[in-house]
Amino acid sequence: MRHAVFSRLAALALGLLVVVGCSGDGDGVRDEGGGRVAGSSTSVGTEARPERRSEPRSTDPSTASSTKASVAEPVHVAIPSIGVSSDLMKLGLNADQTVEVPPAEKGMTAGWYTGGAVPGQRGPGVVIGHNDTKYGPAVFHDLKKLAKGAKIEVRDARGTTRTFTVTGTETVKKTAFPTQRVYGPTSGPELRLVTCDGEFDAEGHPVDNLIVYATL
Repeated sequence: MRHAVFSRLAALALGLLVVVGCSGDGDGVRDEGGGRVAGSSTSVGTEARPERRSEPRSTDPSTASSTKASVAEPVHVAIPSIGVSSDLMKLGLNADQTVEVPPAEKGMTAGWYTGGAVPGQRGPGVVIGHNDTKYGPAVFHDLKKLAKGAKIEVRDARGTTRTFTVTGTETVKKTAFPTQRVYGPTSGPELRLVTCDGEFDAEGHPVDNLIVYATL
């Protein structure tokens, strides 16, 4: 994967938000600046054009090379305390440069945003999952039950499992999504889980996002 730094793309990322509904056939909502953001039906909260950080930022090339060699793409996430066990699909960007989300018909499958860090590398790995879809409760339906200290296990394509510990959770209005906290650079390997939460609006979409923060 290519080395990534905060670039023009990153600057755009920190000003634009994708938050889409977790119920019904949502077609996206509006970002903080009032522009339409894309989503798929019954999906979760993410933001558009986040920085593509496939490798850790390091001034020591040997360190970056070593980390890259030791971390493979994630293929599975498990949260034993709430009974989550899901393969991870890859999520990229839509044609309009907003973040993809899992399709509603795959509500029990979470997705890893490939433009962020690989879980285990320095930076925030972002995993997105539905709370509910029109087909019923989804993979992150019980995410609100996670408490500080809970364990999240991410297995990579080489069979290595890395365990992250929850450091906190946050419920935010979709109109005030904390872009920097979710997608911004970190000093070490971290993980974010994102889903929908809260009351429903007039169109049947939850008005909040639930974010789980965890460190390796």
